Amino acid sequence: MPKVTTHRKAHFNAAHRLYNNKWTDAKNVAVFGKCANPNYHGHNYDLIVSVTGEINAETGFVIDIKILKELIKIEIEDYFDHKNLNKEIPEFKTLNPTAENISIVIWNKLRLKMNTKLDLKITLYETARNFVTYSGK
Repeated sequence: MPKVTTHRKAHFNAAHRLYNNKWTDAKNVAVFGKCANPNYHGHNYDLIVSVTGEINAETGFVIDIKILKELIKIEIEDYFDHKNLNKEIPEFKTLNPTAENISIVIWNKLRLKMNTKLDLKITLYETARNFVTYSGK
């Protein structure tokens, strides 16, 4: 049976600070530059959630896009939007909120709520030119 990928785009705004608390402030600035600002900085994140699987013979869907839309809204947009990731998101109390780590957290949250027969891939744009992709591997 052929597999098809369904994509859903979403958006959220969030602030963060890239910082390793085991390092000096000077080393953090040397590695993370302006992103180590102790007063934080923000991004307008764009997210693409890609779900791959076989088409359901009864519905014609890989996944019902209305269900995917609601899942993304509840699990991701409502959770991350207008938050300080370092201070308000429990996963980032000890994890540096880089785009790479944010994408893994998003993938883990969605994976728990989805049929395991479906493949999941996250593409997270921190800026129009900087983005990461994670598919659980």
